[in-house]
Amino acid sequence: MLEFFFLFTIVVAGTGGELCVSPPLKVIGEVHGFRAAALVHFVFRAMGGGWMWIGVSMMTLAFFSLLAMLSIENVSFVVPVTALSYAAGAVGAMLFLHERISMQRWLGVFIVCVGVTLVWLSRR
Repeated sequence: MLEFFFLFTIVVAGTGGELCVSPPLKVIGEVHGFRAAALVHFVFRAMGGGWMWIGVSMMTLAFFSLLAMLSIENVSFVVPVTALSYAAGAVGAMLFLHERISMQRWLGVFIVCVGVTLVWLSRR
């Protein structure tokens, strides 16, 4: 049961964090040059928005949930089942960011979900 809680937290918090940071980063744009000054400028601009802080906090929660799950389960189980975040990301991008998802991508998401199901059913 604890595995399910951690998996849920990883998927929801991780995907939610990615959905929160995506719009602000698109507004800021790409890094122009990888000099220290350009990177520092980019980071300060990125951290100026509230959604960015919410997203980073959610991704931090997902990371620590991943560590907790790794402390009770095998890596060969944890890494594949956390791939559910790919499905959650596609659904979230469609619902909240209004992205258009092609049939080819949906097929890929379906294949990932089938793989996750196989790994989950193979648990101890």
